[in-house]
Amino acid sequence: MRSDITKKGIERIPHRALLHATGLSRKDLDRPFIGVATSFTDLIPGHVGMRDLERYIERGICYGGGAPFFFGVPGICDGIAMGHLGMCYPLALREIVADTIETVCNAHSLDGIICLTNCDKITPGMLMGVARLNIPAIIVTAGPMISGRWNKRKLAFVHDTFEAVAKAKKGEISPEELVCLEMEACPGAGSCQGLYTANTMACLTETMGMSLPGSGTALAISAKKRRIAQASGERVVELVRKNITPSMIITKESLENAVTVDMALGGSSNTVLHLMAIAHEAGVKLDLKTFDKISKTTPHITNIEPAGEHFMEDIEFSGGIPAVLKRLKGKLNNTLTSSGKKIFEIADEARIYDEEVIRPFSKAYHKEGGIAVLFGNLAPEGAVVKQSAVNPKMMKFNGKARIFNREEEAMQAILNNKIKSGDVVVIRYEGPAGGPGMREMLAPTAAIVGSGLADSVALITDGRFSGGTKGPCIGHISPEAASRGPIAVLKDGDLITIDIPNRKIEVKLSKQEIEKRFKSWKPVEPKIKTGYLARYSRMVKSADKGAIVE
Repeated sequence: MRSDITKKGIERIPHRALLHATGLSRKDLDRPFIGVATSFTDLIPGHVGMRDLERYIERGICYGGGAPFFFGVPGICDGIAMGHLGMCYPLALREIVADTIETVCNAHSLDGIICLTNCDKITPGMLMGVARLNIPAIIVTAGPMISGRWNKRKLAFVHDTFEAVAKAKKGEISPEELVCLEMEACPGAGSCQGLYTANTMACLTETMGMSLPGSGTALAISAKKRRIAQASGERVVELVRKNITPSMIITKESLENAVTVDMALGGSSNTVLHLMAIAHEAGVKLDLKTFDKISKTTPHITNIEPAGEHFMEDIEFSGGIPAVLKRLKGKLNNTLTSSGKKIFEIADEARIYDEEVIRPFSKAYHKEGGIAVLFGNLAPEGAVVKQSAVNPKMMKFNGKARIFNREEEAMQAILNNKIKSGDVVVIRYEGPAGGPGMREMLAPTAAIVGSGLADSVALITDGRFSGGTKGPCIGHISPEAASRGPIAVLKDGDLITIDIPNRKIEVKLSKQEIEKRFKSWKPVEPKIKTGYLARYSRMVKSADKGAIVE
């Protein structure tokens, strides 16, 4: 076993002494050493229930004949970090998580690992870490939150809190309702109820084969989730004994499966960054054109919050990701999963319980998948939009630029009714390096929706969007402003054309005019000059490369 380097031979007497000090018996030294990377924290609703799941993972590892070792991984709640300096940190956290997994597992020569995760950047960070390590691994996602309730109406976090801000400013929500929304929109443990980044990544992790079947949608409060946690603990020991590693599971074919399911679900645009970063760690080439190619041939067959009326609980009760795989089988590769089963076997065993929630292709919500990739003189290296959340009449849009160099400036303009129909809100210097950390723009996009402007105002940014964003919002504009992207020299009143069906985003400026403007352009001062974010800003790559750090 890999861990023998720390526990076998006469020269390891000191090492064994330290291991015995943790409570290990001599018999335990003959067992596979299994790390459990847990991101439990009291700060994140999606993670507060993990203490319970830790018990079941531990039980499963012991049943399987392994010795479990728990260690902590930091976590951030994107919703709480949203709209202020805190949002500079979540994407940068992804690298810390991956580095933590690598560091602890290699320093202690662990034989295998279970990663207990749930929310936005922690799940991809753990996948990046295990891909880099390439020791037997399983990901356990802690599960979606159930919907809230008010006055016989289902509540969802983004729709009923972020979008409520602008409505409250306009006096459209009573104080009684506002207090109730605050108290009831998030009724307990779990990742927020729609296809935001956390739940999208959980579904794609299962699709890739790095979680056991059912893990992606099993609710946080369910006994099913406990059983999956225990089964994952048992199974990872078997993976160690059979030496089945992530490199056998995270392949070009399984990543293409993940992209296909992403497009069919209409998931978060953040997955573009994350899947490319995971692919990079796995040594697999995955680029923006792959996403767009798959999107053009994959119907959008579910309609989940924030774009639709269904919730993650509806996907779960309709058969979960196995049911989605069943529907998409003809478009998937038959890849290996951590369960030992191949994707086609999982699909064949599945049942679709609700044909309205997981629709047949003939009744798809859209002919194309959830995400489109745009190119043009405003985004020479690409930009990303969640097209499944765009009103059909806004798929093509012409408007005048309103320029903001920070999210907060744009937010104030929206809330103070300074944004009008026909405007294109431009938020720049919010990219991976310029942000730093490529902040999510959920607050301004939700404010636009709440102000009733979703059908007449577009937003573009070199930052990114939450999975909760809806409307004509184009992010990941590359190159970013801080890297001399054309977005850096836009001016108020410039005419911008967005053409999602034809995958174009253009500013009505000649190449000569853009070059002329750059002659007088000066880069802005870094917003953060010390600490981790300053280092991150210097090392991070462009969004079209997955915002990886090398």
